[in-house]
Amino acid sequence: MRFLKNNTTNMQLTELNAISPIDGRYRNKTVSLSQYFSEEALIRYRVLVEVEYFIALCELPLPQLSGVDKKVYPELRKMYENFSTEDALWIKETEKTTNHDVKAVEYFIKAAFDKLGLQQYKEFIHFGLTSQDINNTAIPLSTKEAFEKVYLPGLISVVSKLKELSIEWKDIPMLARTHGQPASPTRLGKEIQVFVERLEEQMRLLFNVPFAAKFGGATGNYNAHVVAYPNNDWRKFGNDFVEEILGLHHSFPTTQIEHYDHFAAFFDTLKRINTILIDLDRDIWTYVSMDYFKQKIKAGEIGSSAMPHKVNPIDFENSEGNLGIANAIFEHLSAKLPVSRLQRDLTDSTVLRNIGVPMGHTLIAFEATLKGLNKLLLNEDKFAEDLERNWAVVAEAIQTILRREAYPNPYEALKELTRTNTVINKEAIHNFIGTLNVSDEIKAELLKITPSNYLGI
Repeated sequence: MRFLKNNTTNMQLTELNAISPIDGRYRNKTVSLSQYFSEEALIRYRVLVEVEYFIALCELPLPQLSGVDKKVYPELRKMYENFSTEDALWIKETEKTTNHDVKAVEYFIKAAFDKLGLQQYKEFIHFGLTSQDINNTAIPLSTKEAFEKVYLPGLISVVSKLKELSIEWKDIPMLARTHGQPASPTRLGKEIQVFVERLEEQMRLLFNVPFAAKFGGATGNYNAHVVAYPNNDWRKFGNDFVEEILGLHHSFPTTQIEHYDHFAAFFDTLKRINTILIDLDRDIWTYVSMDYFKQKIKAGEIGSSAMPHKVNPIDFENSEGNLGIANAIFEHLSAKLPVSRLQRDLTDSTVLRNIGVPMGHTLIAFEATLKGLNKLLLNEDKFAEDLERNWAVVAEAIQTILRREAYPNPYEALKELTRTNTVINKEAIHNFIGTLNVSDEIKAELLKITPSNYLGI
């Protein structure tokens, strides 16, 4: 107990008592997401939308707001620009009475209006809106910013490392394996480049998925706005507000809630990216088990509590596990969110609060994969040894050239060679070439083929 009192911070105790590992053991890897997906962050984004909406009404302008001096706009924006934990606590305390989180935000802004001498304009805060007009703009906006500022840099770091390795290893011949069996040789750099291309293709798809927001009142029709100000073009107002001011895509028409089809596409793409990384993790893990790679270790690190010789590929295992959890939640998000009973039910509300969870597990995975890649040490001798032990893989090359030369039944001849000989080495292949009824020029061409140079493009 003395150790705890003297040496443990409140943050450490919080992490030790957290139920979720993304807020506990891995908090240092996911803390950057808290400013986008925490409860405090959600409240701040709600304040942002409410404040910017009020300013947009002033700029429309509505006649009742003509007296608002534009000089007060910076003070209004300070409500979200300087939003503090104390502000969030005030709102949470108010929510105990309202039992409604967005209404508590409205009261917070109204209290600020009192201090700014804007009491006469208070009823234009949240004017004509439903809570989903706030939630379905605040959450896409926070997700968009988290994607751009946290997720994307993490993914780009992984892709950049893979690009670097694909160039570094571009000339390393490697025995390929299909169905786990030796197959036509390849290059290590090319195999890494496959993952680069797959990831970049998904990134291109991601950039085409808009962050969509709903903004149209209780059932999406601007009913309250139109009844109060029938001569205003509220459709244009909503479109301009969402797209020009918030920088989101305006969904219209909608029900009370955003239909989340774009969100589903976004989560599905994140899931595919994670699936590609699982494929990478498993391949690298297998190459490590085949001794193609050694791993850098730090002094004092333990690989196994029982076997001192072991250096386990734990980073790729950690990544794979976290990617799996992330994908399970992304799958639920994309499958559940687009489904809502009639004009709305409340099931989306609690689900949306979990967007940061799979994002957090994904960030942990990015860092683990990157750490693992940075620890890899190429064991070129093992690559060369495997190629030399598998001369049978040049049989494809030989029979293809024989086909070109109209040699009778070349496939069958090579099949006979490779399946009846217990050892297919350089000597066996060259002896076979010597028996062929082809010109010396063709034989010379065939003799040049080795497992290390039969690599294609």
